[in-house]
Amino acid sequence: MTAIPPFDAVLLRRYDRPGPRYTSYPTAPQFSPKFGEAEFIEAVRTSNGDPIPRRLSLYVHVPFCFSPCFYCGCNRVITRDAGRAETYLLRLVREIAMVAPLFDRDRDVIQLHLGGGTPNFLSAGQLGELMESLSRHFHFSNSRDRDFSIELDPRCVNAGDIEALAFMGFNRASLGVQDFDPTVQQAVNRVQSVEETLAVIDACRRFGFRSVNVDLIYGLPGQNNAGFGRTLDTVIAARPDRLAIYGYAHLPQMFRGQRQIDEALLPSPEDKLGLLQLAIEKLSGAGYRYIGMDHFALPTDELSVAQENGSLHRNFMGYTTHAESDLVGLGVSAISHIGDTYSQNPRDLPSWEMAIDNGRLPIWRGMQMSADDVLRADLIQQLMCRDEIDIQALEDRHGIHFLEYFHTDLLRLSDLAADGLVETSEARITATSRGRLLLRIIAACFDQYLHSSTAMPAQFSKSV
Repeated sequence: MTAIPPFDAVLLRRYDRPGPRYTSYPTAPQFSPKFGEAEFIEAVRTSNGDPIPRRLSLYVHVPFCFSPCFYCGCNRVITRDAGRAETYLLRLVREIAMVAPLFDRDRDVIQLHLGGGTPNFLSAGQLGELMESLSRHFHFSNSRDRDFSIELDPRCVNAGDIEALAFMGFNRASLGVQDFDPTVQQAVNRVQSVEETLAVIDACRRFGFRSVNVDLIYGLPGQNNAGFGRTLDTVIAARPDRLAIYGYAHLPQMFRGQRQIDEALLPSPEDKLGLLQLAIEKLSGAGYRYIGMDHFALPTDELSVAQENGSLHRNFMGYTTHAESDLVGLGVSAISHIGDTYSQNPRDLPSWEMAIDNGRLPIWRGMQMSADDVLRADLIQQLMCRDEIDIQALEDRHGIHFLEYFHTDLLRLSDLAADGLVETSEARITATSRGRLLLRIIAACFDQYLHSSTAMPAQFSKSV
């Protein structure tokens, strides 16, 4: 299924509740400080010993932003002091030098993503130093399907910077836009012109980037159909290869910056759903395909192709085309997924810095997945990437009887089936066209931690 799913406001309103986005299973709040440096080293050793070691994906977190966007819930540090980039880079290089030798040299890096924060808080020269260090300590693949991507703030990047990034090997870019309406931009403290944004898209294409993604958010203060419609029309005319249309979750108790938002300006739940409907209709009319969750892509984009051939994958970087790889996270708050383990660096900058300065791997918490975790992660991955659960394949891979093992989970699923969100048969459980916008709700039925009285609270977001 690749078409844009139909919009059903009644169903979306009924299931508009917080829940994990399933970039991992188990989710990060289930990680424990009992998993530390020694456990991480053992996980890498085990993965190196696999008969056919997996390739590597690298994620590098750059936390700094020049100014706060009030809607943001990312791990970031607001500063105008460009000098902080240099001290962060020095420690990042030291972390790379500690982590990379743990992996066998023949394990190619097939994917790299720089996220934040604002990765282009680092100058072009500093990004070049970072890439040189990464390429010296890890072995970069020369494959044509290598994906090297970076998140960019169009307000502080120019054509010369894009040319330099292309020379470094970057071939994908993701641009934050959110909304071009001036009233909305003022309300969220992110003033960004159409001209400077389109100039960055043009530069990416001129210097050979294979793909450009644009992020938009619906549900922001001051948004209405007229203004958001103009934003959608402008972005669609630029024809980015991918779009992410996120629903704003107003959680001021968790994210201090959101306390700057005037709640009286937030769209009502009905108006917010109207913004989502508008986006779906316009993207459908423009020929974009629905990938899953909040993501859309042109039919020719590699995400669409991967969805068609069954090779789509979901991890902490979102949807990707490189399923068979271990993820190595570098920098403050970064998460790694090595074999059947997860590990995370400290979320606060001083703790990460202290670990690096003391010559320690900055592992804050993590977990060794149980057999049940691995099974449920496999199931949820299938659902999030293929819109279905292949019952026979799960039984064969994990040695279970599906109906017996998931008896309680299937009871939770029954209400969703009654609402027409899923269809079940002896062979598979499939998200219907009506259910594709609610994949995380379907997946949550199989989340053992959500339904355990002893579990840590899950990371929540609202998709609509």
